[in-house]
Amino acid sequence: MSKEVLINAGAGEFRVAIVEDGKLQELFLERTIGLDDGALRKKSGRGGHSLIGNIVLGRVQRVLPGMQAAFVDIGLDRAAFLGAREARCLADLPGFDEERMPKITDCVREGEDVIVQVVKDPIGEKGARLSANVTIPGRLLVMVPNQAGIALSRRIDDEEERARLIAIGEQMIAEAGNALISGAGFIVRSAGIGASQQDFREDAERLAEAWRPVMVKRQSARAPATLYHDLDPVERTMRDEVDAETDRVFIDDPAAYEAALAYCRRAMPEAVDRIELYEGSELLFESFGIEEEIERLISPRVPLPSGGWITIEGTEALTAIDVNSGSFTASTGLEETSLRINTEAADEIGRQLRLRGIGGLIVIDFIHLNEQENIHNVLDVLQTSLSKDRTPTQISPMSEFGLVEITRKRIRDPLVKLLTEGCRPCEGHGRKRTRDAVALEVLRRVEKEAAAAPGKQVVVRASPEIVRWLESHDEEVRSSLARRGAARVTFEPRDEYTREGFDVGTTA
Repeated sequence: MSKEVLINAGAGEFRVAIVEDGKLQELFLERTIGLDDGALRKKSGRGGHSLIGNIVLGRVQRVLPGMQAAFVDIGLDRAAFLGAREARCLADLPGFDEERMPKITDCVREGEDVIVQVVKDPIGEKGARLSANVTIPGRLLVMVPNQAGIALSRRIDDEEERARLIAIGEQMIAEAGNALISGAGFIVRSAGIGASQQDFREDAERLAEAWRPVMVKRQSARAPATLYHDLDPVERTMRDEVDAETDRVFIDDPAAYEAALAYCRRAMPEAVDRIELYEGSELLFESFGIEEEIERLISPRVPLPSGGWITIEGTEALTAIDVNSGSFTASTGLEETSLRINTEAADEIGRQLRLRGIGGLIVIDFIHLNEQENIHNVLDVLQTSLSKDRTPTQISPMSEFGLVEITRKRIRDPLVKLLTEGCRPCEGHGRKRTRDAVALEVLRRVEKEAAAAPGKQVVVRASPEIVRWLESHDEEVRSSLARRGAARVTFEPRDEYTREGFDVGTTA
């Protein structure tokens, strides 16, 4: 399998694409301009900026015994949610064990300061979700300060390797002395397969060095206060996405390239030779066809190889996926037609859920199948497709009506909500691009024009609301564009353009 990681550190956003055998498999977006709109960075964590992984000293606002939950002020507009299951490590009960759920009132009290970690971003009208069992991820290990012992990723399924990893992990802790955090435990990540005890020890010591400042800050901090931020996007991508199967990492920004090299030299030297600074004539995502793929991810309709398609439509309650055969008909009959289309759909659905960031309840309406063996085959393909997902998923058997239910943990807003918003007069599609998404598309076009005509003045003509957004972030926009080689840019508001219409060109 060929695997490539593409990092676009563009003006206004940071995007990562994981491409396997020429096909996009994962997509991550994080905004870097406009995060202060409506206090996006400080108050809501929206707009593409993720808070997941942040460790915060929060203050318990309300404890609700009936819900077995508490609401905690962590400095956002909306209080965050802490359930009893996620708070149980705070319970100080005689004989307490992991199998018995404590009452929320045994874990926290109103007005109390607690150290918590964001495990789910604010979504829609819901606040962030928290856990008191904080963790700090490393390259090979995840440190769990509140829980001793060694655990393994569920992706490590070889029993012999599992036994080896547990043995060397326990030996590492026993021999570490003061180099590690007393009482802390570790989870071995799938990247740790084949690693030595020395590899683990080096990673564990780096995690200890990351945790010690958290404890120092805790002594003087006043809630709400962030005690720890996860790695920046470049380092986080190298840590989480680059593995032994990765052939190349392309980065289109010199500063991001140097940051990736620095992290690899420190934490994963074996990957240094695979990092390349992209200097092609086309923009990175365009040269790999990723921009076109992102555009298709906004559309509800996904074509299948044989000519059928699936339609993906979201509501507040669930996401519905309909499988349609189109004009395809197998020569061997209706059952074979249904089997082939359903199999293609099952294979594609897992990829679409990952790329679109869809979570919650998902209902798939497959084409009806009569033979039980064919139903099992389709479900096996669907299970394989979903198994590539790091986000926890569960799948139900197929009902007599051809329906399959999936639950996928909802971590953050889906892609369609990041890039579009509700719209009535938009030709029945129901959504239009957000102002931020259009403005960032304008910046990408400016980069492209500047690269094609170095040194020339770039002129942007766009609707007044888009120009106002760009001008309201003038310092960030111009410094980002200058870093990307587009130092001479002017913006002209034009009433004749709609929000999504604009023109970018150069002057002589």
